[in-house]
Amino acid sequence: MTVFVLVSGPFTGGWIWRETAERLRGSGAEAHPLTLTGLGERRHLARPGTDMETHIEDVVQLIDHLDAPELVLVGHDYAIHPVLGAADRRPERIGRIVHLDAGLPQDGDAALALVPDQEVRERLLRPDGPAEHDWRVPAPQPDAWQRWGSTAGLPAEALARLDRHAAPQPSGTLVQPLRLTGALAGLPTTGVLCTAGGTTIAMVETLVRSGQPQFRALADPGVTFFELATGHWPMLSAPDELAAVLLQAEAGGGHRIAASGDEQPFHLRPFVLDVPERPRERTGAVDLHLPDADGPRPAVVLVRGGPVPAGLRPTPRDWPVYTGHARYAAGEGVVGVTVDHGLHALVDYGRAAEDIAAAVERVRADPRVDADRIALWFFSGGGLLAADWLAAPPSWLRCVAASYPVLAPLPGWSTVDARFRPVTAVRTAGELPIVLIRAGLEHAEIAATVDEFLIAAEAAGAQVETVDVPAGHHGFDVADHSDDSRRAVAAAHRAVLARLRA
Repeated sequence: MTVFVLVSGPFTGGWIWRETAERLRGSGAEAHPLTLTGLGERRHLARPGTDMETHIEDVVQLIDHLDAPELVLVGHDYAIHPVLGAADRRPERIGRIVHLDAGLPQDGDAALALVPDQEVRERLLRPDGPAEHDWRVPAPQPDAWQRWGSTAGLPAEALARLDRHAAPQPSGTLVQPLRLTGALAGLPTTGVLCTAGGTTIAMVETLVRSGQPQFRALADPGVTFFELATGHWPMLSAPDELAAVLLQAEAGGGHRIAASGDEQPFHLRPFVLDVPERPRERTGAVDLHLPDADGPRPAVVLVRGGPVPAGLRPTPRDWPVYTGHARYAAGEGVVGVTVDHGLHALVDYGRAAEDIAAAVERVRADPRVDADRIALWFFSGGGLLAADWLAAPPSWLRCVAASYPVLAPLPGWSTVDARFRPVTAVRTAGELPIVLIRAGLEHAEIAATVDEFLIAAEAAGAQVETVDVPAGHHGFDVADHSDDSRRAVAAAHRAVLARLRA
């Protein structure tokens, strides 16, 4: 008999699995919804010392008190942390781990990175520790559940249940890092993606093809994926479909992602143009690629996308896509600038914005740069960082460019501060020229933000020039080595250079 252990996300408890557990039992399986300490009917057990280890021990104890030789552990949202912690301690008892609309936490990661409320994050990260009265994070207000995940598909009665039964989350469970020994490596794993939140199998495949180490493991033959066309709480919005997917996952079903072991990481693929090297100077986090010219020259600051893991090497300012653009600019008589900034997670946009502002001031202070002729060029997920500059353009900013950009937080990006919405900021861009480079084969979720941006720009009378690559994919300037890609890169640089020289 298949035995499922069902562990729910923040503020909830075993009660949330009622319908799904009934469906699983009706199919002949055992189902054991678990309420973690301090939540649900166990909320009275919460203490200031309730932390991640407490919740890991909750899961371990249930494992130890079940007779089945192998269990399927299902972790929803935050609960994937204690689920992984327990599996690391009892790997011989685990037949499969299911990430239900959950992340991929690694050793040392804290769940706090997933908290969408910036004020809560800052309060819990105080240098002297959380204040005494902050040892519990209040449950969302009735109209705020969507900040913690898509509420698509949730009937009014289900939302009412969330409100009625929600309990404060002990803050120690969010702050204490997850500790893993690696004992769970190789255990069969399934990801169940709730697509109303914006994550799809196609997007996961793109991440795998990027070559970043933390994603390559998703192409392991023991990893499968399912999609559910619903929001973040499928046990309430689609219990029948969720139960069916869990049974298929236990049987080894699901989509597998293929990737060759020798596939070159996406970020290290060569630039589409063969651009000669230029003199380069490095100061702190800023590199200047210098033209052959006397006197101060205009500059274009290239703002990479992301988020990008902090430990990834080489860092983005040395990636071929950015050095290629910088060298091309330098060949046209412009100082090309590459920058390393702090966008390592969705909660880091504020920090990254400060890094970019500091880099721009450093560039403008250089005597070889014309401080009154600066362009900013944003790429991919870095597109959200254009918001500040569009909202209140300084006089020396002659152009904003954006290649295959994200121009509004994607579904599921609730942890991104509301300030970073270029689709809103463009309304006050005034006469600032904007060059928008679009990939015709863009991800649908990203393309929707571009369409929204263009509608808002037209309504505001903003000056937008588009450069289209109809057969181009996201990241076409390294992904698609075609004549169309090369022409688009050249056209985009011509457009930016024209604004810098105007």
